Amino acid sequence: MKSIFEKNGGTYTKCGDYYIPDLSIPDTKKYNIGKYGRLHAKFIRQNRPAFYSIKMLDGTWLAYLEGIDISAKEMVDTFIKELVAKQCITEELKATNQFAWLSAMERIKHIAEEIVLNEYVYKILR
Repeated sequence: MKSIFEKNGGTYTKCGDYYIPDLSIPDTKKYNIGKYGRLHAKFIRQNRPAFYSIKMLDGTWLAYLEGIDISAKEMVDTFIKELVAKQCITEELKATNQFAWLSAMERIKHIAEEIVLNEYVYKILR
């Protein structure tokens, strides 16, 4: 009698007295996982090992991380644009006082990243 694994196309390899299932992750696409995807991966591996195992076994882990990374980058960019508009940081300031402009932009970038990290990347999934 075949197991459910074998009925679904799975195979086994005999190692000594044991049969070990041949598991592999389909890797037909190259994934671009950046800073936020890597941070989320570390967070999930430490805090949600069952979720991590499920994603690894069904082969969607890398696609999931790429989606998280893209979404987080878009959120940071959106927050930066909104904060620049709210604080009236213009190209005129950049032309007249580059240090003030740079300081303001760095502060805004840190604020945007902190929001995205706390509310999206390091958020426990339910």
